[in-house]
Amino acid sequence: MTSEGDTPVAAMANVKVADGEENAVQNNISAPADSGKIVNGMTLDERVALALSVGVECVTDEGLRNLLDKKPTRPVCYDGFEPSGRMHIAQGVLKSINVNKLTKVGCDFKFWVADWFAQLNNKMDGDLKKIRTVGMYFVEVWKACGMDMEHVEFLWASEEINKSPGEYWTLVMDIARKNKLPRIVRCSQIMGRNEQDELSAAQIFYPCMQCADIFFLKADICQLGLDQRKVNMLAREYCDLTKPKIKNKPIILSHPMLPGLKQGQEKMSKSDPESAIFMEDTEQEVRKKIKKAYCPEKTIEGNPCLEYTKQLVFPKLGKLEVKRKEEDGGDITYESFETVAKDFESGALHPGDLKTALAEGLNQILQPVRDHFVHNAEAKSLLDKVKKYRTTR
Repeated sequence: MTSEGDTPVAAMANVKVADGEENAVQNNISAPADSGKIVNGMTLDERVALALSVGVECVTDEGLRNLLDKKPTRPVCYDGFEPSGRMHIAQGVLKSINVNKLTKVGCDFKFWVADWFAQLNNKMDGDLKKIRTVGMYFVEVWKACGMDMEHVEFLWASEEINKSPGEYWTLVMDIARKNKLPRIVRCSQIMGRNEQDELSAAQIFYPCMQCADIFFLKADICQLGLDQRKVNMLAREYCDLTKPKIKNKPIILSHPMLPGLKQGQEKMSKSDPESAIFMEDTEQEVRKKIKKAYCPEKTIEGNPCLEYTKQLVFPKLGKLEVKRKEEDGGDITYESFETVAKDFESGALHPGDLKTALAEGLNQILQPVRDHFVHNAEAKSLLDKVKKYRTTR
């Protein structure tokens, strides 16, 4: 047991980075000049720019720059995921894009396969055997969708915690002891819940564990979705509550949420199959779902088809190919999302033509995953099992 004021993570092996303000508005610390150090053919400025392109928010920019510039070993990024049913394109394609960017700038990426967390959150009705099957299926998807695995590591939460239970649970208890209950309840969003939901005791415990994960994994960068921001900020706040204070606060690099296919759906959800595109959907299923998708003419804001084009098609394919009859303007290949948005807003690109091009682009991206689950016997067996499971909220 630790005594009052002892810090179980005081020896956290990260390099010192700038603390900055606890929001996306950066402080006045002047950034160092480009050090000239080349990593994977990129200067420091180029590495920082590529890392920042992952997120809609970084806490903080200065801390990220100093981390990439000063840490003598590869910085560690982390993301955790609950195995909770079939994987959709936000978890699959978007995650692979982000991971590849961060390993390219010189980071290692740790995936926390949060099997115990899924059980706490009652995923797969709390059946740990089913949860582990889904976790293994997730890993197979990422292997097949173009993720560079050289600097990627998958760690099962139950196995890693059981290897060092004293270290882990001491962290969890210290975080719980240093925070009031309302602050923990505000983190319920990370589980797909809200503060008004009737939470189980396990779901109250969950945010303390997720906060502990960051320090347990010695993560320099929390690269999760914007919906996980509250618990990541809890980790930065915890750094100020320890004695001595932890100067090496984790950087938060939050990627945007990919919207669902229907109007007003800010986040793609696997619990509504018609609002999500799954990684092994057939070509026809993708075309059918995109055809039904919300795509108001000449409207950019809140348009999921444009978001998928921007966040998935261009990063993966580098272009959008629109096939049209001559009387409708003829074929056109867009080389940037900006030109797509401009033509769509002006009416030069019709929603129907955008949808057709988007569906074909997504099918091209997903084909290697389909092939993997057809030709790899182990992967096919996992998918067959997962499809039979009931997805729980």
